[in-house]
Amino acid sequence: MEKQPGAFSKYLIPLAILGVMFFVIGFGVGISGFLTPALKSAFNLSTGQSYLVIAAIFSAFVIFGSPAGWIIKKVGYRKTMTLAFFVMALGMLLFVPSARWISFPLFLLALFVGGIGNTLLQAAVNPYVTIIGPPESAAVRMSLMGIMNKSAWWIAPLFLGIFIDLQEVQLNDVIFPFYLVTGILVLLGLFTFFAPLPEVKAIGEDEEEESVQLSSYAKNKTSIWQFPHLLLGVLALFLYVGIETLPMASIIDFARATFGDVPNLEGYSKYVTIGLVVGYVFGVLAIPRIISQTRALILFALIGITASLFLIYLPAQYAFYALLFTSFANSLMWPAIWPLAISDLGKFTKSGASLLVMGIVGGAVIPLLFGFLIDAVKVSTEAAASVANYQTAYWIMVPCYLFILYFALHGHKIRVK
Repeated sequence: MEKQPGAFSKYLIPLAILGVMFFVIGFGVGISGFLTPALKSAFNLSTGQSYLVIAAIFSAFVIFGSPAGWIIKKVGYRKTMTLAFFVMALGMLLFVPSARWISFPLFLLALFVGGIGNTLLQAAVNPYVTIIGPPESAAVRMSLMGIMNKSAWWIAPLFLGIFIDLQEVQLNDVIFPFYLVTGILVLLGLFTFFAPLPEVKAIGEDEEEESVQLSSYAKNKTSIWQFPHLLLGVLALFLYVGIETLPMASIIDFARATFGDVPNLEGYSKYVTIGLVVGYVFGVLAIPRIISQTRALILFALIGITASLFLIYLPAQYAFYALLFTSFANSLMWPAIWPLAISDLGKFTKSGASLLVMGIVGGAVIPLLFGFLIDAVKVSTEAAASVANYQTAYWIMVPCYLFILYFALHGHKIRVK
């Protein structure tokens, strides 16, 4: 694929279509974040058990990350996106019997199936956005997609609020909304199948391209495991997705511990989205005109470390707002980590993308560890988690940001000849 400065205008329509897909991905995560406290109440779950909701979705990335890359190789990006929507629709449809039979395991299965569809979609759309234009502006395109993605996090609970009482959720109330979402996903799958999305290839992805040295670094490689910068990028992405998901998954419970059972508690989740979107807007305006995507990653990792320490040490009412500040820090990490990790992979680009997608399981592992940390530090298993319990558990964010800082400074530069 040619990469000219005018590529953005040339592929404006495909990028708009991809923006819708990123919105759908965010919508699914937003619903799961809302379901965490709701299911905790409905099934009388502990804090750690409630985070199995997030784990059920993100564990699919580990299991189906590699098959997703194989599917993309066989059928291409567009058909993989189409399949992803149909699988996500199946997952949404499974919510209906889950609610009718009041079965938590079946809810987890529905979330897992939806996670499979999410895996396919992530494996297809992220490399597509990265390689559809010039590499130096990849973070800008990813930031635009991020605005769509994170806006959906906020809209998902509002959408559910049209049909159900968010203050007192009954499982039977979710049946009609999920029927509706299932229909929308099926229509999006059909639309994607006929959409004008050209197939794209990364530099050196075709064997014949290698002969002209378009990707000399990848030319003599025989395995995806020979790219240390990619492997470090997978770990950075794993940690990043975990600490990005954590504020959305924990903010309602943390707000309840801080402010008590105030009205419209679910409304606090929108502040996480606002912080992310503000950061994405900064990325669109500043990269690469004012700051490179690498320096932006360094800056935002430092902001994340600072915000985490404020979150841990400040008094409760101020610490809560530091949690929102971590969302701003998280905003530019995905747009910067992805292109740095996938650079110079040549013919291994699709395999590298599937490996990176597997790193998204951090969105399950980190919040799950966080939940069990809270349970471990509570004075009693029967007592509600206190602000101090949450602040202790938030220590999990600090080493994550430190590793991302290392990747931004040195890790992405490591090469093996």
